[in-house]
Amino acid sequence: MRRFGLLLALFAIQAVPPPAHAADPRYPDWPCAQAKVPQLSVAAMWDGPSIADVGNSWQDDPKIKDLVMRLAARRTPLDAAQKAAADFITGDKKEKTEKEDKAKKLFAGLFDTLSQERSEVMDGIERLEHNEKGLADRIRSDAATLRGLQDEPAPDQAKMDQLAGQVEWGTRIFEDRRKSIRYVCEVPTIIEQRVFALGRAIRQTLN
Repeated sequence: MRRFGLLLALFAIQAVPPPAHAADPRYPDWPCAQAKVPQLSVAAMWDGPSIADVGNSWQDDPKIKDLVMRLAARRTPLDAAQKAAADFITGDKKEKTEKEDKAKKLFAGLFDTLSQERSEVMDGIERLEHNEKGLADRIRSDAATLRGLQDEPAPDQAKMDQLAGQVEWGTRIFEDRRKSIRYVCEVPTIIEQRVFALGRAIRQTLN
């Protein structure tokens, strides 16, 4: 029965496909079906007044900085975030130029914050994929060694048991990571959609 179990372990690892090859050779560790776009474009997310002059000044306003952190958090429902953004800009009876300044700073803060979060997520995906490739190589190496031991006239059963355990455990981790990667690959797109939706809500307050 033990030999049968070892054979099943060997067949199982051969059936596990290697991590997907990157579609874009510039990013060999990018496993997602979505093309990797390293940086978000302000122009693609915002059709309001230019934020080129804002820089990091949004961080100097405690109210805006606090609101940015709250609206950027994905635990805040998008519709609630859009309403909070609009209420912040239109709540005070101020001149158009003052509202525009608030709108620009709020969007700039959201763009900077969510762009950074998106970059961190993408870096994490690539690290996970790189580790996945390394794990697949180690599993195949252990499987090859296990096959070699099985072919010996007097195989070392303890060594075979150890390697079989490593193959089995490694394969479980490999599969769990593959599922995680499929899920996490959606996150950059979700962040992009949030930036765009919040930018549109902010822009509409200026109409």
